[in-house]
Amino acid sequence: MLEQTLVQMLLLLGGTVFVVLVFQRMRIPPSLAYLLVGVMLGSHTAGPVVAEQGIRVIAEFGIVFLLFTIGLSFSLPQIYALRHTILGLGTAQVALTTAIVGLIAWLSGLPASAAFVVGAVFAQSSTTIITKQLMEQGENQTRHGRLGTTMSVFQDITAVPFVVVIPVLGVAAMQEVAGALGMALLKAGLAFGIVLLSGRYLLKPLFHLVAERRSAELFTLTVLFVSLVAAWTTQSLGLSMAFGAFLAGMVLGDTEFRHQVEATIRPFRDVLLGLFFVSIGMLIEPAALPEIWLEALLGTLLLLGSKVLLVTGIVRYSGVDLPTALRTGMVLAVGGEFGFALLAIGLEGGIIDSAAAQIALTSVLFSMVLAPFLIKANQPLSTWLNRRLGNEASDPEFPSVSMLQPASGRHVVICGYGRTGQVVARFLEAESISFIAFDMDPIIVREARMAGHPVYYGDTADPIVLESASVASSTLVVITHDDRTAAVKTIQLIRQHQPSLPIIVRTRDEGGVEELRRAGATEVIPETLEAGMVMVSHSLLALQVPLYRVTRYLQEQRASRYPMLRELFRGTLDAMATPDDADVERLHAIKLSAGSPAVGHTLKQLASEMQEVMVTALVRGQQRYRYPAEDTELQEEDVVVLLGLPDDLRQAERSLTEGV
Repeated sequence: MLEQTLVQMLLLLGGTVFVVLVFQRMRIPPSLAYLLVGVMLGSHTAGPVVAEQGIRVIAEFGIVFLLFTIGLSFSLPQIYALRHTILGLGTAQVALTTAIVGLIAWLSGLPASAAFVVGAVFAQSSTTIITKQLMEQGENQTRHGRLGTTMSVFQDITAVPFVVVIPVLGVAAMQEVAGALGMALLKAGLAFGIVLLSGRYLLKPLFHLVAERRSAELFTLTVLFVSLVAAWTTQSLGLSMAFGAFLAGMVLGDTEFRHQVEATIRPFRDVLLGLFFVSIGMLIEPAALPEIWLEALLGTLLLLGSKVLLVTGIVRYSGVDLPTALRTGMVLAVGGEFGFALLAIGLEGGIIDSAAAQIALTSVLFSMVLAPFLIKANQPLSTWLNRRLGNEASDPEFPSVSMLQPASGRHVVICGYGRTGQVVARFLEAESISFIAFDMDPIIVREARMAGHPVYYGDTADPIVLESASVASSTLVVITHDDRTAAVKTIQLIRQHQPSLPIIVRTRDEGGVEELRRAGATEVIPETLEAGMVMVSHSLLALQVPLYRVTRYLQEQRASRYPMLRELFRGTLDAMATPDDADVERLHAIKLSAGSPAVGHTLKQLASEMQEVMVTALVRGQQRYRYPAEDTELQEEDVVVLLGLPDDLRQAERSLTEGV
């Protein structure tokens, strides 16, 4: 038995590695590779077969961890701020899709109850595919990405009432259906209350206690335990496990542990999500395709077309600009994994026959195959459609980019009109320098425009927005928002046509400085380091250091890209708080023992072996020498202090201590 299980695991892992490698080389989304592995190893095709039941049980935890990760990105304040969007747009999309698709299915000859099941199945969207593809494209924090994600999460929640309603269709009175639905909503409210209270009074103190132990192993175990306990809580109430995981992630998303929790859960999530797609692929029956391919293809077109049109119309009606509405519609067009669960319930209750269920299942699977390509092409397709439509549906309160008056002459483009962007704008205004600003927060845009500021709603990671802002004739671009992915994309778009245009970027800390510089930023201003500069200047002035010397120190540090402020020893807490720790320079002290190969050599002789690091100090006896001369000869018991990236520091340490 053990040998058979091991052979099946080897088949699964070996086949997955091979197919994913081939698909990545062909630049095809990996989710399709997992689906193909499921088809090859499923019971409906010739060749080796892997036990489906075990994979499906394990793969279900992939959805649990995915929803837990999504919850981390939506804290309670964010959910409250988006409550009207989520409830209004989400409810309208699910209700209209179910009604329209159900009506078409009923007119096609299906019984009313079966048509309702098909409509409910088509109304679902795959949060798994949407989130995974948006993350791969770097669009998960864009407006259409967040709209699509929140609405797909809401669909997962609406699956709960469907799970209650479908089994009693056609056999129960309306009051029984209403009672069952009310009970499901009551359970959902109870689950929310339990997770919210436990998060406030238990989770945060628990993670503080665990973090104090500074044990990565204990932290990982705690994250797994919390996510699975939340999933078990909602399952015990008759709800989905994914819903509980989402609630737990949402509570933790409002704490200081959010980034480390996400980094900890990510490897488990990615592997189990791959297994989930494999389990979906095992549902495909290639032998049945010749008989139902036409009906399944029409069903796929109905699913994709109806959801693109409905979602675009609903989002546009809510006041969102047409390009964003179109992109949101394309993101949400895919069918969803919860639709499979609804189909299974309908089959079990005899509400829909197996032939109709197989057509619906295949239609959803076809949409899942096409969805990664549709999501990947959402920006060019939206641009093309928007131009064909002439952009006639613009909101006068939030002018579309096509309504912008192209700036001319000496002007600055400000990307992000939060606190930093507004401060920059005030000083530009004081110097009579014209500017155009963009922001994704409609409240900021509305208030700023009422005050007469040239601020527009728009995503500067979109080439149309940059073109309308007349970047080609601008003298400077200032990026002040917190979205590093969008900032990198904006810089890359500008550099394609304006290689010499100055671009100044503000970032929260030094973690993303090198990535932004590689993308083409002229200067990157780390907020934390500039705050340190202000503290230094005030401290020195309070100690009565002459103003000219303080000014000279600040100028030297800025000109040299903050060398003294970047010379930091990093501790455990720093590593937990910095998600991009591998890209952050740090100090590292190395003591030379009697057998060290570096003893007797000068720093200049060792320079070729330590090209990527800098010697910032040498400690000999009780004396400390800052930036020692190149001809300094190293001795036993010397302590050499190096500055560099972690990997470069490790290589330099091997050179100094082992001679490698």
